[in-house]
Order: sequence, then structure tokens, then C-alpha cells
Amino acid sequence: MEPPQIGRPVRRKEGRAKVTGEAVYVDDLSPAGVLHGVTVRSPAARGRIAGLRFDPRVPWDEFVVVTAADIPGRNRVTLITDDQPYLASDAVNHPEEPIALIAHPDRARADDARRHVTVEIEPLPAVLTIDDALAAREVIWGTDNVFKRYAVVKGDVDAAFASGALIVEGEYETGSQEQLYIEPNGMLAIADRGRVTVWGSMQCPYYIHHALAALFGLPENRIRVVQMETGGGFGGKEEYPSMIAGHAALLAWKSGRPVKMIYGRSEDMAATTKRHPSRTRHRTAVSPDGTLLAMDIDFTIDGGAYCTLSPVVLSRGTIHAAGPYACPNVRVQGRAVATNVPPHGAFRGFGAPQSLFALERHMDRVAAAAGLSPDEFRRRNFIRSGDTLAVGQTIAEPVNLSGLLDRAMAVSGYRKKRERFARENDGRTVKKGIGLASFMHGAGFTGSGEVHLQSAASVEATHEGGIRVLAASTEIGQGTNTIFSQIAAEALGIDCDDVEVVQPDTSVVPDSGPTVASRTCMVVGKLVESAATALKHSLVDAGLLPATYTRAEFHAACRRYVAAFGNLRHTSHYKPPAGLRWDDERYLGDAYGTYGWAVYVAEVSVDMTTWETRVDDFVAVQEVGRVINPTLAAGQIEGGVAQGIGWALYEDVVWRDGRMANAQMTNYIIPTSLDLPEIRVYFDEVPYRHGPGGAKGIGELPMDGPAPAIFNAVAHATGVDVRRLPLTPERLMMAAEPADARV
Repeated sequence: MEPPQIGRPVRRKEGRAKVTGEAVYVDDLSPAGVLHGVTVRSPAARGRIAGLRFDPRVPWDEFVVVTAADIPGRNRVTLITDDQPYLASDAVNHPEEPIALIAHPDRARADDARRHVTVEIEPLPAVLTIDDALAAREVIWGTDNVFKRYAVVKGDVDAAFASGALIVEGEYETGSQEQLYIEPNGMLAIADRGRVTVWGSMQCPYYIHHALAALFGLPENRIRVVQMETGGGFGGKEEYPSMIAGHAALLAWKSGRPVKMIYGRSEDMAATTKRHPSRTRHRTAVSPDGTLLAMDIDFTIDGGAYCTLSPVVLSRGTIHAAGPYACPNVRVQGRAVATNVPPHGAFRGFGAPQSLFALERHMDRVAAAAGLSPDEFRRRNFIRSGDTLAVGQTIAEPVNLSGLLDRAMAVSGYRKKRERFARENDGRTVKKGIGLASFMHGAGFTGSGEVHLQSAASVEATHEGGIRVLAASTEIGQGTNTIFSQIAAEALGIDCDDVEVVQPDTSVVPDSGPTVASRTCMVVGKLVESAATALKHSLVDAGLLPATYTRAEFHAACRRYVAAFGNLRHTSHYKPPAGLRWDDERYLGDAYGTYGWAVYVAEVSVDMTTWETRVDDFVAVQEVGRVINPTLAAGQIEGGVAQGIGWALYEDVVWRDGRMANAQMTNYIIPTSLDLPEIRVYFDEVPYRHGPGGAKGIGELPMDGPAPAIFNAVAHATGVDVRRLPLTPERLMMAAEPADARV
């Protein structure tokens, strides 16, 4: 038996290929006769399509042109509501909406040709803000511009507010955020004899598989989707790849030739999904001793022009809106509204960063109103084992938020710095501050989502004695291949170098569900662990493997089994942990099987002349079950914190008439390594009995805490009540200086 594989900083499986340039991305593929596809897009936010004019100076017979009339199946992207067309035919609902497709053997000529197509639009009034959408003077979706509503109710909120308690109110806003993965979206498609195959950069091969079957009206066994090496996703390659895969496949279907579509950076930023902007209103009742009595929360997100995944984003944001606190009376109203901007979609955190930003900034204000320090107020109200969250879920597992808070405060020097900064800031041009945030994030799909998915994963032995893991979960830079190898190797008692993780290809791997929602390690990893354990039992039951064995004996047993009995493969299907119950109608019950818990501390400097904010130190303490690979786990946390710092301070999507006005990396600013502090990561390991080796999900948690911790630190440094994200120097100056004092 090999030493334990879980808990080791094993090197990344795909690391060598990436750093040596051997890794193959979709744009590296160039089959014979390939055409390059481009998209003709809407110039207007809303209107009726009056026609398309093709410049007669262009030899159009050399190009392949596809419009909605060429679609053989259903002109709707398969998702939740199926309201978004692949190609608009009679009306447009946002700038950059796809209207036609052009392909040519020369990429530059295809790109030039699309500038010679004029889309004639009869404009209609556009809805561009949350307020405009809720006012419903123009109705652009359904009867009232609302994609989805959720209501969470616990206790009697109105009675608590009538009790004479201290009441604190506040409104908080967050802006969009671009995922800004390293590799833009791209797909290659071949359509041949009634079959469609696509290769591309993606998170969820089976989402595309189902979408293409509907687009072409083909049975699913005639569709094949293969994930290529993928340069990042962060949710931006969850649902949008169904669109670009459909476009490439439509051009391939009409031309009979391979077609590749690779977005440039600017097109990717302007046309694809982003984080939902949000507005959250809090009204909180607290007793004189600082005990939370009631929370009334109104959470609204801007979904953009089509529904996409907005109901799911809204769901997670609504469930997390009341945070990790034991409050007896809670009411959360959640709404996702339609506007005429490009659809917003999946992004790391899935709505929770927005609602938790509002909550954790608000908690500092409530603490101040109650005369308590931020840490003491939270400590008095933390959820504990046996308490219930806002959705009525009783926390049955160990949770020690006070312990996480103590550790975060100790390693950051929180208390001494808070006192020292307050004492020394007077008269200084550069003021210092320190702030914290406490939060949780549910792992896996919400409620009954995992039951509906019925995910599967397989482990098989080869005739050479090797082990292969087959799952649709994608490696997008987060370490899927490495941790799956560790999990399988641990279950089999071999080395993780003995395990191959098969490239996700829908003709080969089972449907393991999407690579989202902090579920890859905890949910699919558990399936891998179960399948590997079953395989090992088959070898033992066949008398080929003793109770204790060497690595060589294991491989020999696999060879003998395959030679004697043929294929040796075990497939595990998801089964929910016993006792979980969720009510989809009342939105009550066990929203998630488990949660990750965390306390983050940010230390900042604010230049009161330039109004620039810099994060000087960041401490991230979290409990995410057992850590499979310490190096990869720390990398996940560091990456999430860096992305959170960008969202909090730098990343400002500027909208102009529904179009992203700064869709370039020259004017959409993200933090570089020089802008980031040392990010100090600490894990408290409390094994989760339903995760592989005791692991929980980890991917989304670190996105939730940085923004509120930084805002609370800025408020501590400056005394300014900051509530709108991102906190650019201009916004901080406007918040700090009364309007009549500015010239």
C-alpha cells in the first residue's frame, strides 16, 4: 500500500504540459479546410430588426453567411427558461446581440466583412437600470420585467420591529465584474452526415451537448462535445459556450467544412456574461445588548436581457443574504429583473458575494449603532451547532466561527492595529484601517439540485494495469485532474501518478454535472472515491488482491482481472446524504449538505489626497473540511481573494446605453501582482463525513469575504460610510466630501 495521497501537495497533473507549451488549446487546432467564423451583432439596446444590408463591394459568394432562417432546429439556447435566441430574427434586446454569422478561410477577411454588414434597427425605449426595470414603464420581459422572485421567511419580522428595538437601515450596491479568464471563448465545429462535433474551451460539456441537440433537432447520440485545455472559466464558460458552440456548428452545418470561432479580448468582454450588478436594502432590529432580533432584506439583481442562470444566481444570493448568524426573525425578498444590457450570468460565488457584501458592511454599521466592536457584535450572534439559518436549516455539524475569528484576529494583529490606527490617523495624509468579514458558502447545488442532476463518475482498470477516472468535470486551472487522481489513488492504495484522468468527451465520459458551485471536489470527488472503492472490492472478491499489497501487486491484479473477465469499470451515481430535506415551494429546509465557514481580515492604506486605497495585508482563515492538496487549496483561496480585491477596488464595468464602454484591458483595470498584498491563508480542518476523505467545496468561498472586509477597513481608516462597490478613488472622494464642498 502506498502512503496516504490525500493531504499531500502533489504537483499538478497538467502543469508540465502548460509550462512547456505542449498543452493543446482550441485555437491550436487547424484541420484541413477550416473556415474562421465571426458574428454580426446588434448596434442597439432594443429595437425591431428592419433588415440587413450587405455591402455590394464585398464578394459575398466567397463567404458563408448564416441567419436565423438557416437554423434547422430550435432557435433558443437550452438552459432554464430557453428565452435567448442563438440569432435574433425580428427584434434585438441588447447591444452585441448576435444577428448573423459569417465564415471565410481567411480570418482577417471574415472580420473585415462583418463591418460591411449594416443592421437596420427601428429603435425602442430601453430599460437600463434596476429602478427602470422595477418601474415597468417599459415591459421587456414577462408582465413586469421580473425573471424570478424568492421569499425566505423565518419567525415574525414585523412583530420584532414593533418591539421598540434599535433599528438600523442601509442600502448597498455592487457593480458588474468581468471574469477575465486568460483564454477567451473559442470553439471548433464539424458537422458531417447528420452528426455535430465541437471542441472548445468550456466548463460544462453536457450543457453544450443538450443545447446542440435542440439547436439541430438531432438525437443526443449524434452530438459529441470535447473539452480542450481551458485557460480559466470563473463561471464565464458555464453557459455562454453553448452560444458560441452553436454558432460555430451552424456555420459548419451550412458550409460542410470545419469552422473555428475564437473571440478576441474586446469582443469577449463586450458580448459575454458578467457578474450580476445588485442592490440590497437592509433593515435590522437589535437589542440593547447587541443581540440580533430581526433582519428584513430586499435583494435585487440585474439579469440583463435574457434569463440565462439568473434564477440560480438569485437563489444562492438570497439564501446567503442573512449570513452565518442566529437570528430568530428573518425575511428575505429576492428578485432578478430584466434590462436591455447583455445577459449577466454565472460568476464565482453565484450571487453570494453580492448579498454577503451588503450584509457584512451592514453588520459593522449595526455593531457601531449598538456600541459594540465589529468582532464582539459578530461573536455574540454567530450561528452554532443546533441553531437554524434563515431558511430553517439546522446546523447539525460542528461549526466554530468564534474560533476562526480568534485565529484571524490573532494572526492579523487585529485588535492592536485597530487601536493603533485609530490613535495615529489624525492629521495623516495616508490613513490606515483594518476590517473583517465573517461568512459561509454552501457547497454543491442548492436544495434538490444534486438529486435532479443525478451525476455519475466512473473508474476503470486498463488491460495494462492502469487506472482511469472518467468524469465530465473539467480542469480549468483549479486542479480537478490532480485532486481526482489523489482521491482515486487514496481509495485504491496506489500512487496518484498511477491514475489517468480522461479528457472530458461526451462520447466517452458519463454526465457528472457541470463544473460549478463548489461541487467538483465534494460531490464528484465522492463519486470517484466510491467508484474506486468498488473497483478495489472487485479485485479482492475475485481473489486477485490480498488485504495488504504493493503497488506492483495492485497493477498485476488489474491485468489479471481484465484478462480473465474483460472490462473492469465501476460507476457511482449521486445519492444525497440521509436526512436532507428541501421544500422548493416554501424555500425552506436543508439548502446545502454542508457549508464552508470563514473569517477574513483586510488591512488598508487610504491616501486622502488621491483617494486611492491599497490593501497592505490580508488574512484568510477558513474551515473547508479536509484539504485534499494544500498547495492547490491555498492557490484557490489566494486567487479568490485577488479576484475579490479587484471587484472591491478596481474593476469598474462602465455601461453606456447598455454597452460596456471599457471593454479593453487598457481601461478595465484589474489588480496586478504589484497591487496585491501578501495573502496569508490558514485552514482549520474539520472532516465532512460525506465528502471524499472528508473534503468540502472550496472554489467560491474566497470570493465572498474580501470586498466587505476591505470596505470595513476603509470605513475604519477614513470614517466614511462607504456602500457602493467598486470603491474607485472617485467614488470614495464623492462619499467623503459633501456635494457643496466640491468645486
